[in-house]
Amino acid sequence: MDTQLALETRVALTAAGLIFIWALVLGVWKYVQITKSPTHQAHIYVDIAHRAALLYAFAALLLAPFAELSGWPTAVNVASVLAVVIFFVAAIGSYVFHGWKRDTDNQFAHPVGLLHPFMIALIAAEIGGFVILFAGFINTQF
Repeated sequence: MDTQLALETRVALTAAGLIFIWALVLGVWKYVQITKSPTHQAHIYVDIAHRAALLYAFAALLLAPFAELSGWPTAVNVASVLAVVIFFVAAIGSYVFHGWKRDTDNQFAHPVGLLHPFMIALIAAEIGGFVILFAGFINTQF
C-alpha cells in the first residue's frame, strides 16, 4: 500500500499507540496491587492512571481523522495534536506519580505547587487544540 498519512495524523496515531501500550502496562501494575492488597484493590491513583490512559489512548485516536481532514497548515495541525497529547500524557503522569507515592486519594483536597495553573493550561490546551482541528475539519469539509 502506498498511502502516506499526513504528519499530524501519524503523530496522533503514534501517540494513541504509545498511550495504549502505557495503559496496558498500567493494567499490570493495577493487577499486581489488587492481588497483594488485603482489600483486593489497587491504590486509587493507580486505578485512575490505568483508566485515564485507556480513555486518552482512544481520545488521541479520535484526533487522527480530524487532523487528517483538517485544511489548516501542517504546522497548525501538528501543534494542535501535540498540545492535546502533551496534556493527556502529563495528566496520566501525575496520576502515576500519586499512585507510586501513595500520598493522597484526592489531589485536589490539599493541592500543592502549580496544580490549579496546570489545570487551567490543560483545559485551554485540550479544548483549544481540539477546537482548532475540528474547525479545520468543518472549514474544509463543508
